[in-house]
Amino acid sequence: MSTGPALTPANGYFTTLFAFVGSSLARLVRAPSHSRRAEAGRRWARRSLALTALVAVAIVMLMVGLDAIEIGLMPPRGTASLWPVRILTDFGKSTYLLWALAALLVLVAMLAPRLRGHGRAVLIACGTRLAFVFFAVLLPVLAGEVIKGIVGRGRPFVGGVANPFNYSLFAWSESYASLPSGHAIASAALAFAVSAVWPRARPVMIVYVIAICVSRLVLLAHHPSDVVAGALVGVVGAMFVRYWFAARHLAFTIRADGTIDPLAGPSPEHLKRVARGAFAP
Repeated sequence: MSTGPALTPANGYFTTLFAFVGSSLARLVRAPSHSRRAEAGRRWARRSLALTALVAVAIVMLMVGLDAIEIGLMPPRGTASLWPVRILTDFGKSTYLLWALAALLVLVAMLAPRLRGHGRAVLIACGTRLAFVFFAVLLPVLAGEVIKGIVGRGRPFVGGVANPFNYSLFAWSESYASLPSGHAIASAALAFAVSAVWPRARPVMIVYVIAICVSRLVLLAHHPSDVVAGALVGVVGAMFVRYWFAARHLAFTIRADGTIDPLAGPSPEHLKRVARGAFAP
């Protein structure tokens, strides 16, 4: 996010708002400038390839040895007592997550022209981190939709039997959109992004991902290998977005060995003071 011009009677609120949004978007797409971006890029590529290779082996093993067994152990689809699980699983729905993050970004953009100095700087720092989380979820979700359409794996019991090898390539159908799990992608990407910005949240976010993935299995929406594949897509995609931001000096810094660390962000106390200033008459 960018500081943009200050709000004055001459330029008006909406002029300042549009200038703020435009300059913020320009910072996201500008050429990378961090001197250690090459080291970070190589590190991201190595870790992504190693993680993909390892998880790919696990996915094949799950397809062969567990998928059919697991879905046969789950309660029948539509079981009335599963209503809490149906509520829980919606917390991993990409549409809800992305709209919530987008609403927060709009709020930041609308408040920024009302502030100056330290208050605006704090709000912009918060907005930059929100933008990272938003794109860290959006990119893998979009990639997952493409993979789903190409792979065309049938959901559990599509065709009447628990067949984990029911495929219809390039089906682009909801019934054949099991691999990878969209909820697993969104929840894993969100967990990685939040943990990358606020490392102390990592234990809570791990529990969140596990809960969402288990809910997809209990509701017979996916096979075990689907949720593992979804988690892989979500994490690798979010890792790439983190590298993109770090290479542009946004929200992250890069060590000499290519490790990406979060920059210190605004505290809750800072945000409270900013909110009071933004809504003050």
